[in-house]
Amino acid sequence: MQLQLQWWSVLPFAAMLAGIAVLPLVPATAHWWERRSSQLAVALVLGVPVAVWMWLALGWQAVFAAVVEYGQFIALLLSLFIVSGGIFLKGDIEATPRNNTAFLAVGAVLASFVGTTGAAMLLIRPLLNTNAERRYRVHTVLFAIFIVANCGGLLTPLGDPPLFLGFLQGVEFSWTMRYLFWDMLLVSVLLLAMFFLLDSWMYRKEGVLPRESVSDAQPLGLQGWANVLLLGVVVGLVLMSGLWKPGISFDVYGAEVTLPGLLRDLGLLAVIIVSLRITPASIHADNQFSWAPMEEVAKLFAGIFLTIIPVIAMLQAGTEGAFASVVHAVNNADGEPIPIMYFWATGLLSSFLDNAPTYLVFFNTAGGDPQVLMNEMAPVLMAVSAGAVFMGANTYIGNAPNLMVKAIAEDRGIRMPSFFAYLFWSLTFLLPIFLLVSLISFR
Repeated sequence: MQLQLQWWSVLPFAAMLAGIAVLPLVPATAHWWERRSSQLAVALVLGVPVAVWMWLALGWQAVFAAVVEYGQFIALLLSLFIVSGGIFLKGDIEATPRNNTAFLAVGAVLASFVGTTGAAMLLIRPLLNTNAERRYRVHTVLFAIFIVANCGGLLTPLGDPPLFLGFLQGVEFSWTMRYLFWDMLLVSVLLLAMFFLLDSWMYRKEGVLPRESVSDAQPLGLQGWANVLLLGVVVGLVLMSGLWKPGISFDVYGAEVTLPGLLRDLGLLAVIIVSLRITPASIHADNQFSWAPMEEVAKLFAGIFLTIIPVIAMLQAGTEGAFASVVHAVNNADGEPIPIMYFWATGLLSSFLDNAPTYLVFFNTAGGDPQVLMNEMAPVLMAVSAGAVFMGANTYIGNAPNLMVKAIAEDRGIRMPSFFAYLFWSLTFLLPIFLLVSLISFR
């Protein structure tokens, strides 16, 4: 029996988001929420009934496919988490606004070539180490999420999953760099300038004095070069899974598993094992490596992946689904696409939902022909691409590395903003920039 999904199908997902946002703030539940078992309990209590319900509504294959996707997601995230934890930047780096801004600028460049998740995992630990003696560090972590974990990943399909999906659909590898370079540069420069001004104010507020040069200062150096090579292997495995199309796939309980995808996941598992075996304990100690952030993200995203199944299904139904009004809103009365509406519709949904399927929905809403979208309808594809990538920074759950960076910072003792407080930061710093970009590029 097939059940028709209505708007109220989003309620379990909304409850999951509300739990993440509210439970840490309520005095009666805050301590309870801090326990990893409590987060898992919430994920299972909300996720398992939805999985059973979706089994009835869409078939058990849809549920198993979501489980497979979750496994692939965790495999990639875990490999990047472990590999980056085996790389340590040693030496004396003064936590000045100039140096911190340089850190974020380098991360923005790396994000498009090793992915936002890879760049964020690679950058966050040395950034936290450098700023260990600073009193005000929250803003530095937040701007790392804004710039490195999101906005920097706009230039290539390696940067962010939605662009990789576009690449698989036929969008040229260099298309986003050619068409969206100036948008990415504008957003990055504005955010870096905002950060520099804010960090300079915080720096003066702390009364930090410049370090005096000392003869025994430790020179800069990188430890864990083998893990740098393993990071390249991870990027290569992801790229291989998208480029190599042998036409071989396996039906695993109704879910299609391609040969490249299987080899990628087995390769990621091998990378994890190798990294754990070859990384000296001293590097993990210097990085203050802990499993707690990975545990938190894995448990919370288990609930998100299950409760989001009906939401994605309704979105993918297009004009036939409960979100038909959203799909219709991006075109005018004559059916002509409105680029600025594509930017905001894709972006706002990507702020709370998985930005990869959201990108694909609006890609297909605009016709789905990559040759047409790359040429005659280039402004529309630009809007969809930029909205999906940029606005993943709007919330902690808008992009996978956001929550991971938050968890790593909290594991270091940094009191990060709540879900709603983070929204205040994003509305203050990101929204004006996105409004400017939309008026310049997508009007």
